[in-house]
Amino acid sequence: MAIVPGERVESAIHVVRGQRVMLDADLAVLYGVTTKRLNEQVKRNTARFPEDFMFPLTAVEASNLKSQFATSSVDWGGRRKLPRVFTEHGAVMLASILNSPTAVDASVQIVRAFVRLRLMLASNAELARKLDDLEHRYDSQFRVVFRAIRDLMAPVGPSRKRIGFGDSAPQGSPP
Repeated sequence: MAIVPGERVESAIHVVRGQRVMLDADLAVLYGVTTKRLNEQVKRNTARFPEDFMFPLTAVEASNLKSQFATSSVDWGGRRKLPRVFTEHGAVMLASILNSPTAVDASVQIVRAFVRLRLMLASNAELARKLDDLEHRYDSQFRVVFRAIRDLMAPVGPSRKRIGFGDSAPQGSPP
């Protein structure tokens, strides 16, 4: 029986530098250890974590993800270093160095979540290819139908409203 729900794992997967990754803090929760302990083990086993398994975020990447995970202020005991992210292979390697029943179960769920995402992406690509074939076969009377299907296949953007000063115009200037 799984201790870690698959939905929890899937919601912790982010895309950074074109790769699907998980944050060190999210993996620590899934593996039942503190982020500090997880990172200590990574430091002790650096040879097991090449750059394609794990890499630190840049300050810009960390700030882009900040809205997706809770962080506390540095003044109040929050993170003092930039988070690390782990690819699927790095997340599985973590289970081998943490070596606990929780880590083993969590690594199984993590692998399953990455595989599900890979299958969904592959099936979407196959569907798009088939739609292209059909579109070339039929005349323009079906163009509206094909456009509607493509709109349904398009990934949905964030449904939350952006908060803050990111791309807003300065006060007093016309919109």
